[in-house]
Amino acid sequence: MKRCLIITGGKLDLSFAGSFLGQETFDKVIAVDAGLEAVKALGLEPDMIVGDFDTVRPEVLAYYRRMEHIVWDTHQPEKDETDTELALLKAQATGCTQVVVLGATGGRMDHMLGNIHLLFPCLQKGMEAYILDSQNRIYLIDGERTFKRNETWGKYISFLPLTGEVRGITLTGFKYPLHEKDIEIGTSLCISNELVGEEGTITFTDGVLIVVESHD
Repeated sequence: MKRCLIITGGKLDLSFAGSFLGQETFDKVIAVDAGLEAVKALGLEPDMIVGDFDTVRPEVLAYYRRMEHIVWDTHQPEKDETDTELALLKAQATGCTQVVVLGATGGRMDHMLGNIHLLFPCLQKGMEAYILDSQNRIYLIDGERTFKRNETWGKYISFLPLTGEVRGITLTGFKYPLHEKDIEIGTSLCISNELVGEEGTITFTDGVLIVVESHD
């Protein structure tokens, strides 16, 4: 597995990020525009920097410009893709099979919702993609998944339909079980579920779900 860390420009709890990175290793680090500020604060040296650089202090840019090993992927502010989407495309192009995105949830809601939707093409192309912050781990699934208590991000596990309908949901090992239930966009039925034992399983026959593992 080739792992990529992307740090993008939303609000990021540096204490959480530092603790998380102290326990993880990545093959590639991509900084995205304003995320470069957090990268510097965390003492990281990215392999690639992506963006239009309209929100980064000039002295931070100058600091990394001196590092010859860094690949710069520079774009104009007027473009079709967000900088985060461009970074995900670069991760895919360099053969990464798993990507973790930090800084994708805090701040502007349009960017946060857009970042969640960017997980879909990753799923389609077979690349595991996770958005993390201090309270949440967000990802997509299109089939069976088993959840283990000692591996989840927190007490709560929520499922929301990304596609218009998700069919045949069966939940076993959860506080609120389901049996072959169809859900559509616009329901809160599968919010804030919990494991009752050491593990639980979800199966479904059609559709894509947003999974949010979280704690208070």
